[in-house]
Amino acid sequence: MSDRFVQTAQELANACADAMWREDNASRHLGMVMERVAPGMAVISMVVKPQMTNGHGSCHGGYVFTLADSAFAFACNTYNQRTVGQHCSVTYIAPALAEDRLTACAREVSRRGRGGIYDVNVTNQNGDHIAEFRGHSRTVKGTLLPQKA
Repeated sequence: MSDRFVQTAQELANACADAMWREDNASRHLGMVMERVAPGMAVISMVVKPQMTNGHGSCHGGYVFTLADSAFAFACNTYNQRTVGQHCSVTYIAPALAEDRLTACAREVSRRGRGGIYDVNVTNQNGDHIAEFRGHSRTVKGTLLPQKA
């Protein structure tokens, strides 16, 4: 896709997600799956493996956070401008268990200048609300895709 002119915002979002996914060892290693991407949004899922559980028998919060953070990263990088997390917070609502399929749906709330705000809702396969995550993004130098000469 980088060899031709990207004509629509959706094509640009797809191309940016493809470029990031190729380099995202952490998300791929944890078994995450990119379900959908669009300008300012991303949906990523992951099955909770038994080795991801904590001493209470539920999914360690760090894995829930990582899933939400990955969705946030893909959502804020859909405009071909390298963007990183500047600040984020998570609220855990209910436990996730081994073998649950968690889905993180990130959506853009605001994008102005170099900053953006994104909300990520994490649910399980039954639609139960597991966590809420809010990320603040900051653009940095560079692009994900080569610039046309």
